[in-house]
Amino acid sequence: MNARERVPELTALLSVMSLSLVFGAVLGVIPRGAIPRAPAAVIASIPHVNAAISVVAVVAILAGVRFARRRRFRRHRAAMLLSTALFVAFLVLYLYKVIMEGPSTFTGPETVYQWLYLPLLAVHILLAVVCIPLLYYVLLLATTRPIEALTRTAHARVGRVAASLWLISFVLGTVVYAMLYVVY
Repeated sequence: MNARERVPELTALLSVMSLSLVFGAVLGVIPRGAIPRAPAAVIASIPHVNAAISVVAVVAILAGVRFARRRRFRRHRAAMLLSTALFVAFLVLYLYKVIMEGPSTFTGPETVYQWLYLPLLAVHILLAVVCIPLLYYVLLLATTRPIEALTRTAHARVGRVAASLWLISFVLGTVVYAMLYVVY
């Protein structure tokens, strides 16, 4: 199979697999006993590590966008691959924590929960879900073609949308973290 000729199909396949894994973890379909349990201190540190990863990912995405605008495409590629690697690390840690302990519970006031926390969380989740296929698409285009050939694809157009939504999702995720672990 030639990946370069199958970018849409691979995007769909990887998106379905990834989202199935995420929803399977969140909904408790993946059994806890199937994965070795880390010490409690390690599991408790995951949200804080993920917050740091998110901040670094935001910086990497912003740098990648800036490099693209300045037509420094090799640096753009490096920054975006770094942001992708950070996202994968974030997701692995997040899924591990969710499988082991379930989703985090908001402990703040009901009014804040209903009118601020839930809407922010909903937008964060929606953007994260929408970003998955967009990110796979631009990543597959970028990794199956030389940089010079990307101008003949939808990479830049889709990439602008993906990067914007990805940034907002990471920022909102950091706000959700702050509401769960810092403010309340």
